[in-house]
Amino acid sequence: MLAVFIHIILFFQSTNLKTPDFIKEYDALSNKEEELKYIDKYQNSNNIDIKAYVVSLKMKQAEYKLFPWSKLKIFNSEKRNIERLIKKNPDNIHLRYMRLVIQENLPKILNYHFHIKEDKEFIKELLDKKDETDYLDKYIIKNTSL
Repeated sequence: MLAVFIHIILFFQSTNLKTPDFIKEYDALSNKEEELKYIDKYQNSNNIDIKAYVVSLKMKQAEYKLFPWSKLKIFNSEKRNIERLIKKNPDNIHLRYMRLVIQENLPKILNYHFHIKEDKEFIKELLDKKDETDYLDKYIIKNTSL
């Protein structure tokens, strides 16, 4: 019960912070064409936060491919990209959030679920404290099992 109360408080506190456009745009995506436009718009960004969302959408493009080997090629390439980014930026909440979303939504057969517990613990710790990324809390709660 206390956890629910904390999440409600965090939700309302996070609405006071300005959510970056790239997050609002990502959350509003509803089809392949919109996803491709988002990728095109942001793929050359040097902002690590933005790269997290671009990599997740590039990985999602695998679902639109016909042949399994094409799907797997895209998946593996983008998996390496997000892992590389997290290795260089282990404390980046956006990277951890996107990896958690990816891993929670992938079929288990792809065998990419090893960081769920680690990412949940990392994110939960940040959810429980007030910081400059509180605007992200409502998206994390909405899109993950936290």
